[in-house]
Amino acid sequence: MRAWYGIGPLAPVVLAVRGAALLLALVALARTAVQGLAEPGLALVFGLLVAAGELARRGAAAGEREPAPLAAAGALAYALLGDSAGRPTTHGALQVIAVVVVAQALAAVPRGACGRRTDADRAARRTLTVGFAAVCFQPLYASGQAERWFGDGPWFPLFPLTVLALTALCDAVLAALLARSAARAGGPGALPPYASLLVDEVRALAGTGVAIGATGVVTALGVAVAGPWAPAVLCGPLLLTQVSARRYTAVRTTCGQTMASLARATEIAGYTPPGHARRVAALATAVGRELGLTGPRLTVLEHAALMHDIGQLSLLDPVAGGATARLPAAEQRRIALLGGAVVRRTGAGPEVAAVVERQADPYREQPLAARIVRTVNAYDDLCGESVGGPLRALEQLRLGTGHDHQPQVVEALGRVLARGGLTPAGAG
Repeated sequence: MRAWYGIGPLAPVVLAVRGAALLLALVALARTAVQGLAEPGLALVFGLLVAAGELARRGAAAGEREPAPLAAAGALAYALLGDSAGRPTTHGALQVIAVVVVAQALAAVPRGACGRRTDADRAARRTLTVGFAAVCFQPLYASGQAERWFGDGPWFPLFPLTVLALTALCDAVLAALLARSAARAGGPGALPPYASLLVDEVRALAGTGVAIGATGVVTALGVAVAGPWAPAVLCGPLLLTQVSARRYTAVRTTCGQTMASLARATEIAGYTPPGHARRVAALATAVGRELGLTGPRLTVLEHAALMHDIGQLSLLDPVAGGATARLPAAEQRRIALLGGAVVRRTGAGPEVAAVVERQADPYREQPLAARIVRTVNAYDDLCGESVGGPLRALEQLRLGTGHDHQPQVVEALGRVLARGGLTPAGAG
């Protein structure tokens, strides 16, 4: 039960998702136990494929959206399986769910023995999305309705592809709901708009999601023609894709850690207050989500916010409180350009360097990310100067909307802070 319900209070959305998945799993297991397994050989093949995919994620890097793509593809293939070696299958939707649940549970045993905690939300998502695919596909295929709609020729693959597209959308909706609940639990001011999270999840489908879905459909069609041995051949490319994606994610994680360490250099040297870069990055990311930034654009914003003060290391004497806004405009631009030059040598990418370089320009000449960094940085500086609290700091930012700050960015910052109870940025 701890694997499903976790420890401590959970948001209602999380409880609803986990509860629905648990109820569906219990119904499927009970039905399968009473009626027995249909085509046990196929059930064993796909159950082992899902379990092997879950076990293969043991070295998953942090931040992977789908750490077990092989398991996801195998589960989808079983849900979309209609024939095996030219003969119709009879396993049905509930058996698909039962096999996937048992495979996930078996894979969780060795992971638990090694001290790795089960990701209950991901397990619930997989149960619900695979159940959705199976319920959409199996009854229509078994009744012959799918064949009447699409025929038995070259157009038939459109049926599983349509089900796959709907399933991907269902998974994106669930992932965005769970991500919003996680953000709500992350503290004041951290709650992003649901629409931005959903767009982010849908865009992410263009990456590994396409490979997972294509492998699932091709595997199901391959089994329909060649029989149960087809998954061993057809899932090989996805396993190689998983290894490559994991290495890429590990490189990105290392790059992020390097930038976070460099951002602390200004604090250690006494140029900026402790925690300033971390606060600006967290608040800038929340404002970016409020303004509709997602995916790579949000990552660029976060990294630029972390590194925005690195140019201050060129100063002979630190500016009081690290507030470079008090310096002449030419000096602010010089510091920004030096900061951008440093960022270009970190491997963070030219987009991040461009934001750092242009944060001192008039806002009408800046890209949106630079406008956000400039405004959030000014807000943190003002709170650190004890100008009268967050409301007074926002009032001063609004007074600067003629030249220094874009009004839309200031208002987005106000909405983010209002949701967090206007907690001062410098508090913690």
